[in-house]
Amino acid sequence: MEYNFDEIIDRKGTDAVKIEGLLSNWGRTDLLPMWVADMDFRTPEFIIDAIRERCEHEILGYTVKPQRYFDAIHSWLDKRYNWNVTEEMIQFTPGVVAGLAFAIQCLTKPGDRVMMQTPVYHPFFIFTEKNEREVVYNPLILKDGKYRMNIPQFKELIKTCKLFILCNPHNPGGRIWTKEELSEIAQICHENHVPVISDEIHAGLALPGHKHHPFATVSEEARMNSITFMAASKAFNIPGLSSAYAIIENKTLKERFTEQLEKTESGSGHIFAFHTVATAYEKGEEWLNQVTEYIQGNIDLLDSFLQSHTPKIKAIRPQASYLVFLDCRSLGMTQQQLIDFFVEDAKLALNDGAMFGKEGTGFMRMNVGCPRSILQKALNNLKLAYNKHFPDK
Repeated sequence: MEYNFDEIIDRKGTDAVKIEGLLSNWGRTDLLPMWVADMDFRTPEFIIDAIRERCEHEILGYTVKPQRYFDAIHSWLDKRYNWNVTEEMIQFTPGVVAGLAFAIQCLTKPGDRVMMQTPVYHPFFIFTEKNEREVVYNPLILKDGKYRMNIPQFKELIKTCKLFILCNPHNPGGRIWTKEELSEIAQICHENHVPVISDEIHAGLALPGHKHHPFATVSEEARMNSITFMAASKAFNIPGLSSAYAIIENKTLKERFTEQLEKTESGSGHIFAFHTVATAYEKGEEWLNQVTEYIQGNIDLLDSFLQSHTPKIKAIRPQASYLVFLDCRSLGMTQQQLIDFFVEDAKLALNDGAMFGKEGTGFMRMNVGCPRSILQKALNNLKLAYNKHFPDK
């Protein structure tokens, strides 16, 4: 079956953050929304059908986790990553961010140091600080349009830390870390008795020609010293269902994490979470193949357009996901001027790169998970704004 990703769906009136948040964040509603990390494609019909089917019973009561849920996760991870995940290793969480926060609470105590690699998904340092832990930054190195880890600095900083948060694939940089990179940090963390919690929510969106490597699969040290967080939400465009899962092979870590969930009664889950995840993994492979091909086409269009028409803006080409970090430093603008350029001149709502840490200053994050005609309109807007400021390019 061929899916239609060119279809434009009006999200107004559905309480979508991407639309309703324009006024509260920018004070206007006339911007093209290319910020919040969900896609403007129709959620797969087989998932909508699964929700409809469950609703037809007419009683939405308390539910247990069906065996089908565990079997679907097992089969999906085995097929895609040759990762043998058993039912005992899986724990539902009400979202990846919530799961990461629970992990911080049970694996560290107030005042402990937690390391992360900036620029990075901003809730990492927000929930770390709100839980009264100290953030330690190990900034990534951008070289030849690609982010790399600063391993020498990592080795030194980890000595005083109690936890490391990995973003794999990386957001906003789009890197899929290699087995060698992951194995090296796994060994370093093992030697320093520092557990790793890995945010792998974008794993399913590895782009054509790239393969995701779950952190826990790269070595014995990684397997027994980590908690991996995954979800079907990004790949299948169902983030509003607040469903994710942790994979934990170390029994001691699993017990501590589960106990933390029990303190707030947060591990039970809900009917739609189980049925949609199972359905996505059982029926979604072809849809996912097609949507990643389409996203790759959007990225190629963006990159080519920028090189031809706005050469002072460069795309950091992602290896996974529909989020593209734009290097705008050559524009010579302050961060506020850069924001104003995109909002006032280009009429685009993008994420401010500085929200991902000071290393994101001079950058903007663009969501290209949208119909190509919308992306083309955004690029045309950007070209007009660019020519206004740089008539001679």
